[in-house]
Amino acid sequence: MNLIYNSEQYSVVEFGADSEHNALRCGGYEITDKPAQREIFIGGEMAVSFRQHVRDLIATEPSEEEIDDFLGNYDALMRQPVVFH
Repeated sequence: MNLIYNSEQYSVVEFGADSEHNALRCGGYEITDKPAQREIFIGGEMAVSFRQHVRDLIATEPSEEEIDDFLGNYDALMRQPVVFH
């Protein structure tokens, strides 16, 4: 588990590939929308696609606002509320 992005709006945690767990066979990402207090975990082919889009975005040396705009594309998929223990 590795925190790869953190702003006031979003955080992204990367989970390494784990062949013993189907959901993590390609690795995975947890994207959290902090103000809305909701999150999504993406794994499998969606994680592979996300990883490539992030690499393409990083190559353009984006601003924090541009990264947050990119992550905003996943807002509609975020259904899981953030629960603190």
